[in-house]
Amino acid sequence: MSKFEEMDLNQELLRALEDLNFETPTPIQEEVIPYILSSDTDVIALAQTGTGKTAAFSLPIIERIDMESDQIQAIILCPTRELCIQIAEDIRKFLKYLEGVSVVPVYGGERIDKQIRALHKRPQIVVGTPGRTLDLIDRRKIKVESIRWMVMDEADEMLNMGFKDELDAILKDMPEEKQTLLFSATMARNVDNIAKNYMKTPERISVESVDTGANIDHQYYMVHARDRYKALRRIADINPGIYGIIFCRTKRETKEIADMLIQDHYSAEAIHGDLTQDQRDLVMGRFRNRNIQLLVATDVAARGIDVSDLTHIINYNLPEQIETYVHRSGRTGRAGNSGIALSIINMRETFKIRALERMVGKKFDQKQIPLGKEICERQLFHLVEKISETEVEEEQIKPYLDAVYKQLESLDREDLIKRFVTTEFSRFLSFYKDAIDLNTAAKSGGYENEFSTRGGRVKKPRGSINFIKFKIDMGSVHQMGPKSLITLINKDQKLKRAQIGKIEINKSTSTFEIEEGFEKIVLASFRKIRFHGESINIKLIK
Repeated sequence: MSKFEEMDLNQELLRALEDLNFETPTPIQEEVIPYILSSDTDVIALAQTGTGKTAAFSLPIIERIDMESDQIQAIILCPTRELCIQIAEDIRKFLKYLEGVSVVPVYGGERIDKQIRALHKRPQIVVGTPGRTLDLIDRRKIKVESIRWMVMDEADEMLNMGFKDELDAILKDMPEEKQTLLFSATMARNVDNIAKNYMKTPERISVESVDTGANIDHQYYMVHARDRYKALRRIADINPGIYGIIFCRTKRETKEIADMLIQDHYSAEAIHGDLTQDQRDLVMGRFRNRNIQLLVATDVAARGIDVSDLTHIINYNLPEQIETYVHRSGRTGRAGNSGIALSIINMRETFKIRALERMVGKKFDQKQIPLGKEICERQLFHLVEKISETEVEEEQIKPYLDAVYKQLESLDREDLIKRFVTTEFSRFLSFYKDAIDLNTAAKSGGYENEFSTRGGRVKKPRGSINFIKFKIDMGSVHQMGPKSLITLINKDQKLKRAQIGKIEINKSTSTFEIEEGFEKIVLASFRKIRFHGESINIKLIK
């Protein structure tokens, strides 16, 4: 395989690539870069996410761009804000030693006047999401007369997200004399229609071999469908140093899983389409800084997330399209690190694992869901290791030591260690006491002494419980959510023994079910509770 030096790129670009440790082109880069450098023919490139597509189209565009002109010469469209920002940032890195060339990202969720001011600085390259790009074209803030390259990255995903009308509106006004570059993971019918309508005899370049990562260990856990969340908790608990992304199918499921993890004291957050750009940036900043261990996301929301040292990718549900599995798993095992891509499946999904094995050319290991005893041992020794490696800040703690020594002088060394471990370790000991083997539950389909998803309640089969329903005068407009409501219920220690049924959050009211026999406790508890400083009116629904 050739080196970048052999691709007729200028020295400033090569110097920037060297700083980025880009030495050997990926298959898609090796095919596409020389072609765009030497031809004005339209290109359809089929390649998976994570194969180096950004460099494949941006390097030759930068090489050929007219640096004397301050007109927009290239528009790059992509489906999400995260991917837009990521592409623009990558291009800035390539432009490190090139003066007079700049790039501006434009996307929804940020004030348009701020982006208009950036466009007034006359960038040659614009990266944008379809909706915001079309808006700025309509306002004549992005002028297309000088466009020489029109790039559609993740074209299949843009169409899946409903951007067909925006793409049509953008493409129909583009100059005839331009090169259109379409990058897609699949050549679906709607992508093919875009190509037929807006591209002229395009050259098709396909990278058939999918690099699933030599450093990725593919695993799966088989559980009963209703035990999926409990299995997720055990997987997280058996891996104290876990740092990864949990993929869910829907935005609603993403929110629910993140809320339950937070409620159960895990370091987790969700990223989804309802967050503002500032909120997304805050979450991603915390995740990149490892202040969050688990990021819960949909495939769309995760586009553009580029974190190189993830230990795990967790498929809470397998994706509907098996190609998406490669997109997900490729986010771990990067930069020479090892990684684990694991899936939580039910018994009816075994055939999907076989299909994935054929696709990636690797055997998937079926793992047993950890037992409570195993988890407690792992967490205990993780705690001991953490304590033994902790650096003591002598100067900071010195003023308090005499009082601490005096308070603990009656305890000998062994007793002190026992009490300390019990205090720090009580959550796991309490939660996993008498916990069942979920592997056995999956085979039998039964429930015996099963723990629920909420704070260690012992859960009975739903059919054996009579629930009662309550209504409160707080809803989404008051910032009430499932997590908030569960927290309010748990304020009374007696209610932690009660099973919680369905929760429904409406605009101005909410309803929840709780196990029969706890009516008086619920009513008495909620009369004392205040939410954001306001009292809550509650009534029993007959």
